[in-house]
Amino acid sequence: MTMKTSEETVRWYLSQFGSFEKTLNGESRSPVHAIRKAAIHRLEELGFPGKKNEEWRFTDIQPILREQFLPATTRTDSSLSELELRKLTIPFEGSHRLVFVNGHLVPQFSRTHSADGVIISDLSEAICGENEKVLQHLTHSASYETDAFTALNTGFMRDGAYIVVSDGCNVPEPVSILFISTDTTAPLTTQPRNLIIVGNDARVSLLVHYVHHSKQAYFANIVTELFAGERSNVEVTLIQEESVKSFHVDSLSMRQQRGSRVTVNSITFGGAIVRNNVTSLLDDEECICMLNGLSLGTGEQHIDNHTTIDHAKPRCESHELYKTILSGRSRGVFNGKIFVRKDAQKTDAKQTNKTLLLSDDATMNAKPQLEIFADDVKCTHGATIGALDTESLFYLRSRGIGEQEAKDLLTFAFGSDVTERISSEAVRRHLSRLLRKRLDTIQPAREK
Repeated sequence: MTMKTSEETVRWYLSQFGSFEKTLNGESRSPVHAIRKAAIHRLEELGFPGKKNEEWRFTDIQPILREQFLPATTRTDSSLSELELRKLTIPFEGSHRLVFVNGHLVPQFSRTHSADGVIISDLSEAICGENEKVLQHLTHSASYETDAFTALNTGFMRDGAYIVVSDGCNVPEPVSILFISTDTTAPLTTQPRNLIIVGNDARVSLLVHYVHHSKQAYFANIVTELFAGERSNVEVTLIQEESVKSFHVDSLSMRQQRGSRVTVNSITFGGAIVRNNVTSLLDDEECICMLNGLSLGTGEQHIDNHTTIDHAKPRCESHELYKTILSGRSRGVFNGKIFVRKDAQKTDAKQTNKTLLLSDDATMNAKPQLEIFADDVKCTHGATIGALDTESLFYLRSRGIGEQEAKDLLTFAFGSDVTERISSEAVRRHLSRLLRKRLDTIQPAREK
C-alpha cells in the first residue's frame, strides 16, 4: 500500500504503535513507556511537516511518507559474517564497540564495558532497569513537543547506545557505535535512541557510523541526546554511508555545562533524502562548541543540514564550518541558526558555510541566521556558493597538471579541510580514501 498524505502516514504509525506495545510485556507499565505514549500522541497532533513549514521549505519529505515502512520493533536474524562486518567497520585496536543491525544490538559483534567509571551498553537494558540517569536525561535535550520525527523516534524508542562517563574519567580510545541496515522481507524503519552522559572533567571520543548491507529502501530516524558536564571534553564524529535508496533523519541535541568543550564532525555521503539536525544549548559560562560538516551529493540526492547553537550564558564560544560538494542533479540545504540571549555577553560566534557546485544542474539553498539580543558580542557568518576557483585551476595547469587532475585536487582539498579536523588518524585515513573514491565515481559525469 502506498500512502498519499501526512495523515495516512500518522495513522499507519499509530497502528504500528499498538503492535509495538504488545512486545513490551511488563515494560509497558514503566515511566519510560509513559513518555512513549505521550510522544506518539504528540505525533498525532503535530502531523509530519510540509513545505509550508519554514523549517522544511527546501526539503520535500513526501517520498518518506509515501512508503509504508514497518517499524523494526523485534530483532531480526543477522546473516552478516564477521568478515563482512570488518569490511564495514573502521578499525580501532582494543576499542569499545556497539553494533546494531536494523536498529537492534547484536551482542556477538559488540564489545561493551561497564567498569572503571564507564558504562557502555544498550539503552534497552537501562530502560528495563528503570535507571535513574535515564529518567533524568531522556527527552531533556531532544523535545518531542515541536518536531514530528523526534516524536516518532520517542514513541518507538527502545534500542540504542547508552554511554555514561563518570566524573574525572578519561576514555583513551574512541567508542565506536555502528548502525548497519540489511535486507529484510519488508521495507523497515529503525528508530535508534542514543543517550550519552559525560561527567565533570571527563573526556571521551565517539564515532557513530551508519552503513548498509542492503539493496532495498529503508528509513532510519535517529535521535541522540548528549549531556556534557562541567569542563568535559567530548568529540562526536558522525559518518553516514547509507544506501542511495535510503532515507535518513538524524537529530543530535546537546546540553553543555560550564567550561565544557564539544566538537561535532558530521560527514554525509549516502541517502536519497537526508536531514541532519545538530542543536547545542550552551547552558553555562565558558562553553566551547565546534561544529564541522562535510556533505557530498551526487545523482538525485538531497542533503539538508540544520544547525542551532543557543548561547544562553556569557563568555561562550561557537565555531562552525560546513562545506558541501554537489554534482549531477543533487540538492543541498544549509540552515544555520545562532541565538545570543540577552544575558550572553562576551559571546564569540563564527559560522562559515561554503558550497562547491560541480554541475550546472546542482542546487544549493543556504540560510545563515543570527539572532542577537546582547550588545557586547563578536558574531560573524558567511555563505558562499560557486564553482572551482579559476585562478587556482590556472596555477595548477601552469605547473603541468592536467585539467581533470587539477579539478580533482582542488575538490579533494576543499573537502579535506573539514575531515582533517577530526582527531582520530584512523578515521581521517578512512574518510580520505572514501572521499577520493566518491569523487572518482562522479568524474565521468563531469567530463560529459
